Amino acid sequence: MNDIILLKLGELVLKGLNRRNFEEKLMFNAKRRLHLYGSFKIYTRQSITYVEPLSDDCDMDGAFEAMKKVFGAADVCRCRSCEKDKDAMLAAVKEFLDPQLRAAGTFKVECKRSDKSFPLNSIQLAQYLGGELDDAYPELKADMHHPDLTVYVEVREDAAYVHGNPDAGAGGLPVGMGGRAVSLLSGGIDSPVASWMMAKRGLCLEMVHFFSYPYTSEEAKQKVLDLAKILTPWTGRLVVHVVPFTAIQEELRRSCPEELFTILMRRFMMRIAAEVARRTGAGALVTGESLGQVASQTMEAMQCTGAVTDLPIFRPVVGMDKEEIIRISRKIGTFETSILPYEDCCTVFTPRHPRLKPTVAECEAAEAALDVDAMLKAAVDGIERVRISIE
Repeated sequence: MNDIILLKLGELVLKGLNRRNFEEKLMFNAKRRLHLYGSFKIYTRQSITYVEPLSDDCDMDGAFEAMKKVFGAADVCRCRSCEKDKDAMLAAVKEFLDPQLRAAGTFKVECKRSDKSFPLNSIQLAQYLGGELDDAYPELKADMHHPDLTVYVEVREDAAYVHGNPDAGAGGLPVGMGGRAVSLLSGGIDSPVASWMMAKRGLCLEMVHFFSYPYTSEEAKQKVLDLAKILTPWTGRLVVHVVPFTAIQEELRRSCPEELFTILMRRFMMRIAAEVARRTGAGALVTGESLGQVASQTMEAMQCTGAVTDLPIFRPVVGMDKEEIIRISRKIGTFETSILPYEDCCTVFTPRHPRLKPTVAECEAAEAALDVDAMLKAAVDGIERVRISIE
């Protein structure tokens, strides 16, 4: 077998003395994603990570799709390797890319000679291959500016590699390089997108979900676990900390002003998420808040919710409108699950006239009637931890 997958690194190449740490994390993450598809050798040279199958029974199609979801790779290419000989390269192009060459109307050849001992330079090799392909495919026209197909030939240390137009990779930074954070995961559209965006910046995530049975159903809980499962090909394995939230919501309804119910509920969520962060070694919280989208997402409301923790709070979708968020949710595959009609704990006891501009002082005054520490302890002690693995 001489097919191989190349991961072309993105912003990792801009890293300085610690660049190797990023490359090793990328290789580690790629290896964990590939175990379902066979045995592979993974190594990095000259800003390229090579994914080489070690047996003929490897599932190359599955491996290729999995590699497109590994953060850190800007482009993903399925290639044919061959000897570093111009005629061997031409034969590899004709064999490997024949269907694409026949389907394209225009083409060009781009060559890269990383091995400077190869006798032809990049331009000479491209001219030779382009001329031969022009003769072999008379219906195919050369176009140096906007070709339907670009034939890439890379002469590297161990072999030459041939591929067509690359597929877009996930980009970003390898998961784990940015530290660990706790993401508040609801059943809506925004929080899975926020989680994905922060994983793309290298964060390893712990997920927290607030479950208010019997006001929210087991189907609603399963919906959130399904969302976590959809995210795992991007994020790696996840733990969802399912928090029993019913008692807190009922106590808030009994003891606090109705117009502050939602913001006080959010303050308890942030306290619990911060405690989960402390127990898991996480250094930040992630939410799906978008400025002005709902009453609890005004600037004043977000100040009140953030006041209960000293941890940084990342709100990656805060400046996006709903259409932008939906576009990403469709891309990452969470949208159809997010819109399933199962209730969320945030819809329980919704106030008729929520306060749009609450202050920290009035929130603290309302909470003075509560045994906050006991309520938090009961909720945290009742957490169910569900492990989600890549399938």
